Amino acid sequence: MKIAKEFRWEMGHRLPFHNGLCKNFHGHSYKMVVEVEGEPMKNGMVIDFYDMGKIIKPIIEKYDHAFLCWENDRVVRNFLVKNRMKHVIANYHSTVENICTDFLYKISAKLKDKKFSNIFKVTVKIQETPNSYAEKEIELR
Repeated sequence: MKIAKEFRWEMGHRLPFHNGLCKNFHGHSYKMVVEVEGEPMKNGMVIDFYDMGKIIKPIIEKYDHAFLCWENDRVVRNFLVKNRMKHVIANYHSTVENICTDFLYKISAKLKDKKFSNIFKVTVKIQETPNSYAEKEIELR
């Protein structure tokens, strides 16, 4: 059985290596769909949607209305710190592919910590624009 829940947040970033417009400061209205696959428990649920929210919402809150900055982008990093702006420092370039991978590992680790042994696969799909997304899955068993 598969179930899914959608989450949304706003976030700024830039790609300093990019030769086009994405080198500039900009932001997106991100949409993420988290799909879990597993065997329903005795209550009939794979996981309660409320429990999914409790696991995933704290991750989203950290990034919502923040600037995602690559750790080696020193100029931007110093600006964000100096001006006390909400930001997240990442050890990766803030491509949607890397964000998707990061969120997938964070979410799957929390599911393992909470002992949801009935869940055997997690898929994260992050939409950066209405027509662009990245998707990745991981087996938990």
